[in-house]
Amino acid sequence: MDIPVARPFIGEEEIEAVVRVMRSGMLAQGSVVTEFESRFAEYCGAEHAVGVNSGTAALHAALLAVGIGPGDEVIVPAFTFFATASAVSMCGAKPVFADVDPRTFNIDPDSVASLIRPGVRAVIGVHLFGQPFDVRAIRDLCDDSDLLLIEDAAQAHGAESGGRRAGSLADIGCFSFYPTKNMTTGEGGMVTTDAAGLAERIRLLINHGQSQKYLHTAIGYNYRMTNMGAAIGLVQLGRVEGFNERRIHNARYLDRHLAGAGLVTPYTVPDVRHVYHQYVVKIPAGYPLSRDEFMSALAERGIGTAVHYPIPVSRQPVYASERGSCPVSEDLAASVVSLPVHPLVSDEELEYMCGAIRGLRDE
Repeated sequence: MDIPVARPFIGEEEIEAVVRVMRSGMLAQGSVVTEFESRFAEYCGAEHAVGVNSGTAALHAALLAVGIGPGDEVIVPAFTFFATASAVSMCGAKPVFADVDPRTFNIDPDSVASLIRPGVRAVIGVHLFGQPFDVRAIRDLCDDSDLLLIEDAAQAHGAESGGRRAGSLADIGCFSFYPTKNMTTGEGGMVTTDAAGLAERIRLLINHGQSQKYLHTAIGYNYRMTNMGAAIGLVQLGRVEGFNERRIHNARYLDRHLAGAGLVTPYTVPDVRHVYHQYVVKIPAGYPLSRDEFMSALAERGIGTAVHYPIPVSRQPVYASERGSCPVSEDLAASVVSLPVHPLVSDEELEYMCGAIRGLRDE
């Protein structure tokens, strides 16, 4: 067996869509991006969507558009991908690190509440590994203190909370379309919002601050999405629900067949749709193998694994002066492992993988 921990699906329709764009000669931003933006906004249940060239660009542009800058603070989870915090720093603002819930691994509302103070302008909640964070609790905290709430939905295309999709749960939603995500454009990202003025400000900032050609009313960036990326995205958007259903099927199979294997399997909150960008287990104290031994044993059996994430963002060297107390994040960084859950994993491969993992405990 050879079961990679992640594998994008690119079919003939995606290839043909890119070829059509290449033959048109309109390779950069254009009408295909506009169509993708419209359809993605509709998919999320948002009024507006703006295509960009990465998830990091989505976060950075969103923060700039709402005026985050020097002297401001933004609360972010300590256990997430680095870009959630670095986008804050790129604005000249300061990330303030909240700890996460030990069951869901998502940002902890109690930790957020303890960090709200003068100077804090916004909270970025991450729908980590495809499960929405506690939007209602964080929204209440933000409303009570007049803070903006931003969804980092880079791993949560199609995830739902209270019947609403990621990208429509906060003031702004930010997505990534990196190849390992639930849907891809190769590289790319999207910002969603219901505020027309905010969407227009983001469009300005991602296009060199141009209000019209060669008239620059702000310092902006080249964060534009290309027609080629959008062409892939349009096809993938038609596939993402099938992808997600297969991820959910695979996760439920793993839940059932890893019960009793000695691992801590993912906890799913009631009233949410978890779309399993990753299936992350925890190696508990007392398990017969260390994390490295567990991963090496699976590699010997042709099963790919990964660690998301081995160092909390609050412990990264660049943020040495920002370190706070995030013990849950530190524990998770030392004990989690991601197993294959992507839609190309077959039932036969799932059976093999679960048998291999159960066997490790008995050796």
